[in-house]
Amino acid sequence: MAKKQDQIRIRGFVASGKGIGKNFVELEWAQKQFEEKLGFKPYPGTLNLILSGGEAEKRKKLEKLEGIVITPKKGYCKAKCFKAKIEGLDEPEAAVILPLVSNYPENLIEIISLLNLREKLDLKDGDTLEIMVYCG
Repeated sequence: MAKKQDQIRIRGFVASGKGIGKNFVELEWAQKQFEEKLGFKPYPGTLNLILSGGEAEKRKKLEKLEGIVITPKKGYCKAKCFKAKIEGLDEPEAAVILPLVSNYPENLIEIISLLNLREKLDLKDGDTLEIMVYCG
């Protein structure tokens, strides 16, 4: 388990996405890397969290860290991941994924998990969720 200084607690509001994360997670080459590098095959979709104020600043800290790199096939963007624990779940199989593209919103975090988090935690748009992101 990561040391306390290697963790960042982030709180955000659940929001619907555009389906782009789902499309990325379903790509065969991405799934293979998630399994190899994170240790689980993610549910085909992401959970979006909108961050405000200081929470968005925490996301910026993640951008500066190495993370677990997902190397793309030609024509796709690179991404990096950080293992995470979701508030209210015992299962550790989750990760924050940060697409490395210039126009990606600074106040958005996408979470992948072994589970459909919306169903498992009965989440709706606007609900608050807290995650612990492991950085080291």
